Amino acid sequence: MPYKEREIEKKYHSIGEVALMFKVAPSLIRYWEGEFDIIRPKKDRKGNRRYTKIDIQKIKYIYHLVKEKGYTLQGAQEVIKAGKEQGFDKVQAVQKLQEIKDFLINIRDEFNAKSGS
Repeated sequence: MPYKEREIEKKYHSIGEVALMFKVAPSLIRYWEGEFDIIRPKKDRKGNRRYTKIDIQKIKYIYHLVKEKGYTLQGAQEVIKAGKEQGFDKVQAVQKLQEIKDFLINIRDEFNAKSGS
């Protein structure tokens, strides 16, 4: 059975990489970080921001509200606050569980492939 390469996925992304994903300036990401309390990236010893998948999903949500739907920052903040009250955090929990499920399926498939050889 041929060796199956797994796609390597980064755990953390720099602010420059995140800015490229959304085709915006890094300064806008930093600005949104100050305006929206849901964006709280980890920082390394040098103070560089390190964004996780969850952070990027939150930025994607803000980008959608502000850039695509045309909300003002205050309007987007209100939508996010209402979303939290209605279970926005549950959506994140479901996404995390899906990631865990996918991870376990990959482990099962690798185990089955090795034991079948």
